[in-house]
Amino acid sequence: MKEIHIGSLIKKRVEELNIDIKRIISFFKIYSEKDILNQYASSSIQTDDLLKWSKLLEYDFFRIYTQHIILYAPVGKVDSTLSPKSTSLPNYRKNVYTKEIIDYVLDLYTKENKKIQEISDEYNIPKNTIHNWIKKYIT
Repeated sequence: MKEIHIGSLIKKRVEELNIDIKRIISFFKIYSEKDILNQYASSSIQTDDLLKWSKLLEYDFFRIYTQHIILYAPVGKVDSTLSPKSTSLPNYRKNVYTKEIIDYVLDLYTKENKKIQEISDEYNIPKNTIHNWIKKYIT
């Protein structure tokens, strides 16, 4: 997904679980039905609200953004003066590939006949990693 419309994804999950709007309003406490419908229409949602939606709907909506970053974020220049420990924030590796991302990349390779080099260039995934996935999941 290159474009993320989080409101429509939340609405889809609510419909899948068949959750009544009154339960949602009760869960959020301060929102009216109009506020909930506005969130469905919104392409972005505040993180505290997204966390509540994730808990209510038992789905990690943040992972959608994480996968987007892994697939579409440009590789930045490495500043040799900064070490990974130079922040007080948690340090997460970018190269944490979920099963969905692996499947997506393997579909590009098998169904769309993209070359490993093309996939590597487009999504900044090491060629060796793609080769390992092919060995593990295809052959």
